[in-house]
Amino acid sequence: MSKRDVLQELSFGKQIAEQEVDELASYFVETDQWRRIFAGEVDIVYGAKGSGKSALYSLLQSRAGDLRSRGVVAIAAENPRGTPVFRDLVADPPTSENEFRALWKLYFLALAAKQLLESGADGRADEVVRPLLEAGLVRRNMTLKGLLRSALDYARSILHAESVEGGLKIDPHTGLPSGVTGKITLREPTPAQQKFGLISADTLFDITNKILADSKLNIWILLDRLDVAFADSDDLEKSALRALFRVYLDLLAYPQLSLKIFLRTDIWRRITQEGFREASHITRHVYINWESQSLLNLVVRRALRSLRLREFYNVAEASVLNDAEQQRRLFYRIFPAQVDAGGRRPPTLDWLLSRTRDGSGETAPRELIHLLIGARDVQLKQLELGEEEPREENLFDRTALRGALPEVSKVRLEQTIYAENPKLRPRLEQLIGEKTEQTPETLAKIWRVPQDEALAIATELAEIGFFEAIGSKDQPAFWVPFLYRDALDMVQGAADR
Repeated sequence: MSKRDVLQELSFGKQIAEQEVDELASYFVETDQWRRIFAGEVDIVYGAKGSGKSALYSLLQSRAGDLRSRGVVAIAAENPRGTPVFRDLVADPPTSENEFRALWKLYFLALAAKQLLESGADGRADEVVRPLLEAGLVRRNMTLKGLLRSALDYARSILHAESVEGGLKIDPHTGLPSGVTGKITLREPTPAQQKFGLISADTLFDITNKILADSKLNIWILLDRLDVAFADSDDLEKSALRALFRVYLDLLAYPQLSLKIFLRTDIWRRITQEGFREASHITRHVYINWESQSLLNLVVRRALRSLRLREFYNVAEASVLNDAEQQRRLFYRIFPAQVDAGGRRPPTLDWLLSRTRDGSGETAPRELIHLLIGARDVQLKQLELGEEEPREENLFDRTALRGALPEVSKVRLEQTIYAENPKLRPRLEQLIGEKTEQTPETLAKIWRVPQDEALAIATELAEIGFFEAIGSKDQPAFWVPFLYRDALDMVQGAADR
């Protein structure tokens, strides 16, 4: 068997979880974090972009049968692929955080009621389903987009009626609140209003919780892709997510109903930096962190899915995955010992992690996998053109790993940094061809702005992970990680003051 044969079958998967939902389970490592999430001990999962949040989200959905056997029904509140449901809110957004809060409550209530309706609601469940049917908030076969639109329209109508009239007025002919199509309220109705059949959303949540408890069921409502949904407006994102977390805290009173939120750490930091008093009450969370050994395990685990690779190296998958030292040995049979030769140069694994690390110091699996996919393609092309095979047992040589980095750098810069921070793009493009270590003084010259303004821009670039802040408070300096250097043709070294 030739090395070319092995490389042709070898796959490191795809760097984006949504593109490999069906394959994820076959090489996913069940960490303690995953076990806590699956057991229901965790509600909020924070992680950097590309760290694997969507993989965990997709795995929860794929394990729906296992969850159901434990009495848990997992409901996706967002489309796992394609256009996000919440994206429609950008064109016609709620006008305040209060309106967002009403929207979230009604939307989650509608999702729970739809589940009761489609599972064959008994007489008692009708107490929840009927008011939502009458209000037009739910019906059979209603799409997520339809549920969200109905929740927004109803939230607006009820908030308008309360604000204009200073409280709900009842139409004596219909028994409904004036200007509102249903009897669900956001505030607790007065005794007089209760006589007309008005009921609050919180009361409906309470009834739902009791029905689920009696049936020994739990409903988990899963939310992911929130970074994509509100990417066009920082203010909208902030209002939407602050309201979402306030509703999350409200729903803790109903233990049979749980929100499971998957959110990027930089977005959480952004919505809390101006102060968010409720943040200290959010305790059921985990942060996804990847260490060198866990990333090594990820790479080896994916490589071992190849039958030809296992035969080529004469290894057993289970044996390797159960022994960290065997994983390291196999890695260095597949890859060269070093990419850059020299006694002080790092071993290949450290080189890979340093080249895919951003300014926060974190290496996300997405860029690492992207680099290995690219290296495989480069190596295959070299062999197809008749170049020599890599030395000894290696499937990859140094040139293949180096050759894959520019594309990873370009994609990360364009699809993450530029796409999410378009206002900063001109500043970054002015760094093309510049040195990789800069100070506020040198940046002020490049950008042609005052030094204090240059410091403010550089600090913002550090917050999004483009720069790594180095130096001291009195003498700040900024360093560009390897991940972005190729895309901007930057030169190693410190800029002349």
